[in-house]
Amino acid sequence: MLLAFTIAASCAAQEVVVPECPASVDALPVGPTHEATDPRLRGEHVVVVLKERRVLGHYANGALQRCARVGLASGHPSGHKQRQGDLRTPEGWYRTSDKPTSRWYHAIAIHYPGLDDAERGLRDGLIDQAQHDAIVAAVRADTKPPQATRLGGEILFHGGGASDWTLGCIALEDAAIDELRAGLPKDLRFWTLILP
Repeated sequence: MLLAFTIAASCAAQEVVVPECPASVDALPVGPTHEATDPRLRGEHVVVVLKERRVLGHYANGALQRCARVGLASGHPSGHKQRQGDLRTPEGWYRTSDKPTSRWYHAIAIHYPGLDDAERGLRDGLIDQAQHDAIVAAVRADTKPPQATRLGGEILFHGGGASDWTLGCIALEDAAIDELRAGLPKDLRFWTLILP
């Protein structure tokens, strides 16, 4: 009896924060970044990041498989990434791939900038026509787009801790990125939806 009380008392002293992700894609907030009927939401693997909640959910065929806390940039900049150095995390749909060589633990590349980013960048004078066309070609080929434009790049999922300390990446605890990678396709090519 004393052992049970000691365990209960020590557990009560430590507050365990459990991340809360929607149980299915049907419960995701709807907004300008996606439509509830988008077939990608019901794919075999989709990773959804809810930036305001600081959570990441891995969904398979619409159902939650795992949920983890995430960290974003220090200073909590909100909104969609606009340009290199703004510390923002992009919002919208992006493809991913493995990044086996990285200074960050178990990095997964997020294929930012995407088509909408390229259109905005060209319109706003951040990139030229050749850079725009290179981004479009990469997206259509399902490869990582050019990373060295004024739109920014090298946005990753990676380990290192789930507090807000990145320059725009999405950081997880090392154990959480290990678990996420283990549940995804070996080539780490999947859709990710990053929501405000």
